Amino acid sequence: MQQGYAAVLCVLAVLGLEAAAPGECELTRLLQDKLQYEMRLQYMKHYFPIDYTVRVQYEEVLRPSNITRLRNGTVSEAALRYLWFHVSSQAVLRIREVLPEKHPSWKYTQELCQLFDALGEEYSKYRQTDVEAVVADLVKLIHSAGAEGRSKAVRPKALLDNCLKVMRMLYGVPC
Repeated sequence: MQQGYAAVLCVLAVLGLEAAAPGECELTRLLQDKLQYEMRLQYMKHYFPIDYTVRVQYEEVLRPSNITRLRNGTVSEAALRYLWFHVSSQAVLRIREVLPEKHPSWKYTQELCQLFDALGEEYSKYRQTDVEAVVADLVKLIHSAGAEGRSKAVRPKALLDNCLKVMRMLYGVPC
């Protein structure tokens, strides 16, 4: 049985497809449930003032077009998932920073943070030296405090919309 599993992994590696770990798949399913349209609309739009925006670094906005460009640049799927995790978890933290504890969206963002923390356990085995240089550089920029000069205003719902779209792109096939 283990030889068959190893053979499948070898074939996937040869094809350039990297399988997601079972824990990653389960956690992304839970995240997808939490990021349903109705919940994003209620917690990230209706409970915020009209046209409310959050200041984020330019690199903290990860769109499907960014993923497509990186894929064309031959960045591995594992590295793209690693990047998505860092960008998305940072986006949720940015949203949470602006919320008082009694805000109706506080509990929702807390649940998202817990799911990202659990997903972080899955990614703790990765080191930045294990991923492509372009991804490692982006992760360093995301977590650097001095990059505030390259910030932009983004609506909280748009951050979570991008999170879900990119997650579906990256985990749709392997999970």
